[in-house]
Amino acid sequence: MCGRVKLDSDFSEIRIAFRIPPERPAPNFAPSWNVAPTDNLPIVRYDSKAGERSLDLMRWGLIPHWAKDMKLGASMINAMAETVDTKSAFRSAFERRRCLVPIDNFYEWQKDRAEGQASLRHRARRSRHRILRSKSTMIVCGGKRSEQG
Repeated sequence: MCGRVKLDSDFSEIRIAFRIPPERPAPNFAPSWNVAPTDNLPIVRYDSKAGERSLDLMRWGLIPHWAKDMKLGASMINAMAETVDTKSAFRSAFERRRCLVPIDNFYEWQKDRAEGQASLRHRARRSRHRILRSKSTMIVCGGKRSEQG
């Protein structure tokens, strides 16, 4: 994923797309064009006790079991597919607590100027790029849940 996402899809669409049983409660989530790390996002997970999929809210950002400070979760928002199963921060969650994160689009930034300029006036600017599917359908990202979820 990236540093910001948009999610304003109707929950009924998400429930249908992921075959969430209608009797399962829907989380209370207000549509947002600017969801940031540490904000809550709806996730789709398999509830092994109930034997069915569930739509729940979870905080965006992984806090590894060895972390002494919850602030680390704000920086642990992206895992590379090539190393997610070997990096100690992600390995356990990747093996046992996977989930899906439905979003409408995400944002990436590109630096316009060279880094390292001394003057604040000439600080690097960043251009925002919105990435979305061509037919306005949902994007699904892979996620890793915490021990509690």
